[in-house]
Amino acid sequence: MRRRTAVAVAEGRVPAPPEKSAAAWSLDILLWGGFAIILIASFTRVELPNVLNLFTNSENMRNYGKDFLNPDFSKWQSLVGQMWLTVQIALWGTFLAVFLAVPLSLMASRNLSPAWLVWPVRRVMDILRSIPDLVIGTLFIVAVGLGPLAGVLAIALNTAGVLAKLFSEAVESIDKGPIEGVKATGAGQLHEIGWGVLPQVAPLWTSFALYRFESNSRAATVLGLIGAGGIGQVLFESLQAFDYRTVSTIAIIIVVAVTLIDMLSQAMRKRLL
Repeated sequence: MRRRTAVAVAEGRVPAPPEKSAAAWSLDILLWGGFAIILIASFTRVELPNVLNLFTNSENMRNYGKDFLNPDFSKWQSLVGQMWLTVQIALWGTFLAVFLAVPLSLMASRNLSPAWLVWPVRRVMDILRSIPDLVIGTLFIVAVGLGPLAGVLAIALNTAGVLAKLFSEAVESIDKGPIEGVKATGAGQLHEIGWGVLPQVAPLWTSFALYRFESNSRAATVLGLIGAGGIGQVLFESLQAFDYRTVSTIAIIIVVAVTLIDMLSQAMRKRLL
C-alpha cells in the first residue's frame, strides 16, 4: 500500500484512499458490536428503567432541594477547618505516594530494568491500583484506629500504584540519546537515571502528581465517611441526621476548595512545565 502511494505521488496522480482489510473490518465489528451488546444487556441490570422515579417521587426531591438550596453557614468556621484537614490528608497522601512511585516506576520501566524485575513490580502496581480507597482505609482504621492517619496511608498506597504506572510510561517514552551520552562517560546506572532520565520526565511527573493531588482532595472527602477524619466525616454525620442545610454548606465548601486547588495546580504547572 505504501509503495503504491509513493509511486502515485511520484507520477503526480492522486493516491487512492486507504482501504481496510477484511480482517480489520471484522475486528472493528467484533469490538464495537460487543460493546453495543454489553450496553443493551446491562440496561436492566443497572436499573435504568427506574430513572422515571426521579419524576414520580418529585415531592421527596422538592423537600430535599428546599433544604439543600438554603445552606446553613452558622458553623462555617469549623467546617472550613475540617476541609483544611481533608486537604492536608490529601497532601500528605500524595507526598508519600510520590516517594513510593518513583522507585516502583523505574523498576517497572522496560527500557531501564530487566524483564524478570519488570513483571512482578507491575503486578504489585496493579494490586495497589485495584484495591479501592475505602477498602484500604478500612484496613488501616483497624490497624491504627480512627483518624486522619488511616486516610493518609490509604491515599498513599492507592495513589502510589496509579502514579507508578504513569511515571513508568513516561520513562519508557523518553529519548535514549541523553542516556547514551551519560553512559559514554563511563558513569553508573544511578548517574544515567539522575542525568539522563529524570531531567526528561520531571515536568511530566510533576503534572501527574499535581493532578492526583486534585483527585485525592476529593477522595479524602469520601474516606471521611468511614471515619478517616476530615470534612467527609462531618458530611456523613449530617446526612445521617437529615441535616441537609449543613450538607449543602459542606458541598459548597468542597467545591470552593477543589476550585482553589485546581487554580493553584494550573499556576504551578505553568511555572514548572
